[in-house]
Amino acid sequence: MRTKRVLALVMAAAMASGLLAGTEAFALGYSGRQNNEATFDTLMEAHANSPEGVKDLELNVGGSFIPHPVLDDYVGENSYVYRSANLHGGRAAARLNTNIFVFSDKHFENKDDAKAYLQELGVIDIIDQAIGSVILVTPVDPEAGFGLVDQNNYYKMQTAVCALKQSGTDADGNRVTYADGEYYGGFGYIYAIGIDGGATFLNNYVSSNFDFVSRLAGMLLVNGDMAPIREVAAQVPVYLANASEDVIAKYESANATDASDITKETACYYNQALPLQKVVVAKEEKTPAEYIHDAYYDLFIKAMRIPVTDRGLYTAGTPYQGYSFDQAPYSLSDRNAVIDGVTEDGIHVEWHQEDRFADTTMEDGEYLETWVEFLPEEVLNHTAPAGSIPLILAIHGTSDDPYQFVDEVGLLDVAGKERIAMVAPEHQYIGTIPTLEPTFGWLDDILPEVLPRLVTYMLETYPELDPSRVYVTGYSGGAGAAIRAIGGDASLFAAAVPMSDGTPWGACMPREEDWAQYDTIDLPIMFTTSEFDLAGSFNQAEHRISDDYQEMLNRFMQANGIETVTYDFEANPLIGYEADRTVDVLLNNEYRNTTWYKNNEAGVPMVAVHYTEGLVHALYPEYAKLAWDFMKQYSRNQETDGIEYNPYVD
Repeated sequence: MRTKRVLALVMAAAMASGLLAGTEAFALGYSGRQNNEATFDTLMEAHANSPEGVKDLELNVGGSFIPHPVLDDYVGENSYVYRSANLHGGRAAARLNTNIFVFSDKHFENKDDAKAYLQELGVIDIIDQAIGSVILVTPVDPEAGFGLVDQNNYYKMQTAVCALKQSGTDADGNRVTYADGEYYGGFGYIYAIGIDGGATFLNNYVSSNFDFVSRLAGMLLVNGDMAPIREVAAQVPVYLANASEDVIAKYESANATDASDITKETACYYNQALPLQKVVVAKEEKTPAEYIHDAYYDLFIKAMRIPVTDRGLYTAGTPYQGYSFDQAPYSLSDRNAVIDGVTEDGIHVEWHQEDRFADTTMEDGEYLETWVEFLPEEVLNHTAPAGSIPLILAIHGTSDDPYQFVDEVGLLDVAGKERIAMVAPEHQYIGTIPTLEPTFGWLDDILPEVLPRLVTYMLETYPELDPSRVYVTGYSGGAGAAIRAIGGDASLFAAAVPMSDGTPWGACMPREEDWAQYDTIDLPIMFTTSEFDLAGSFNQAEHRISDDYQEMLNRFMQANGIETVTYDFEANPLIGYEADRTVDVLLNNEYRNTTWYKNNEAGVPMVAVHYTEGLVHALYPEYAKLAWDFMKQYSRNQETDGIEYNPYVD
């Protein structure tokens, strides 16, 4: 009966998270794109077109899609949507799309005039490069200007844009998925631009609303006023042009600025501990297009917002409250934006689609065809010394996208700062998959064979990579895949960090024959979980780590020569055993995190668990920093296969 239970848990969790809209499987040829032409429509036209636009994307085939009903009573025909060509889409890939909201009190006679205005501002060129959408909003009442009805419209637009893969029921009670979010929306890279009356609207009706402003990764306000009674409700990176001293002071207060950096062009006021909390004040008179260019490339692309707290918090009580990404605040985090295939700090992103591993297949013929390489420029131009660059095998979760995972969990930012190479395999249909036929159970997977081969391919292809510093991490289903990878050949890796493994232990546990390798080698490993994690990781009802995690921890303690534990949650709440070391920190000035370490006989921490309060099962950019801080302490001696520990490594 256990296989029936765990199968139900996995499928229910996937559906509840909006992971499975359809039932088809086709990993071969995966692109994570919508393959659309650029379009320009009114918001209501885009709203109506959205179901047809997304129904054939991966994991959508066979599902029922409708326009999000929150927009059915959107007031006016005053809003427009430009969609760039070849948007990200399918699975969770739409979360990579950039969304720029432009608020202007100009009036446009037709769509051509509205599009020409966006072209004049330069935002169409920007979004064509970034990939995503621009939503242009003008007042419902052009004579009166922006007001409360426009604020109500803003809520509806925000709901539709952020409700990615959110499901509901139609008038007949049938299960449906709302299409707007994937068609022209997103949630991580939302930036708002206000010009003249549009700036005043953002000051008075958006920045003063916690639910609204705490989802924006950046704002540009050109001219505009702010009512004396209004205050900025949350920290937000902002670029101000021709703002009053009072407006500047309010944004400084919200961002808790305590330092400055002043040049001839700008005055930047920021928080030293949290430098994303900043206010940039333009000192030179420029055109709106020039301000937009400066704000986008100097401010916006440095920040992203990720929803990680419990849904429904701090948000308006409406019929559409509680959808998958209905959380406030979204966490403000560092972003390492990819522009034309490369980040500003020189991490090149290269997609590979090859039959290199086609000799190892699933029963249905699926094989590892697609992977994404993230390579520092010094690897590609061969200026890095041989064996000097660490490598991370980064594995996405169920229904995620390899590029989206690396970006959203913060690994791309860490790679740029620490000069790390990464390879992210697309493994959706070659991993351990629940099946109903012929019996309840799990399909055999090829991950233990093919993931070590992918690592070996990287080491052989790029001699600059350091074989002694190869690490593996993954989130959710990717954590299960990480365990399968080390089960295949643990000697390739110096450390592993399976994050929030929602996959039942029975699905990802190494085969019994794979445990034999630990008779001669060790492997440092850290598991992560959070307060509202999936049942595979955390038992929310009893507020403790799950039974599966307890079994995993004991197996890896045994593998690393550490005495196994008998769990006692009364004596040791949440973790169940006495740790050799416990570290408690505050992540990003927002969420409390605790890490428990168990040491081997030499006093080296080899097994760890870290737990974060208040977080749901979601990617969080701070996780990458925690994972790297753990992994970087370890290397594997290439002659002896032994683990070398250096807690003082930079």
